[in-house]
Amino acid sequence: MFDHDTLVWVSKSFGLFYLIALSLIVVAYAYWPSNRKTFDRAARAILIDEDKPWE
Repeated sequence: MFDHDTLVWVSKSFGLFYLIALSLIVVAYAYWPSNRKTFDRAARAILIDEDKPWE
């Protein structure tokens, strides 16, 4: 059976690697070449002076 210190170490290590992997996935998604058009359109959307939803 695991003692408390071992269980804490495993849970902290799993959490650390989980957050690192999640961060890498988010960064890869943001910089993926096929998403460039979508993000460029979203960046310009704030500058459009219209009172209707973006299509």
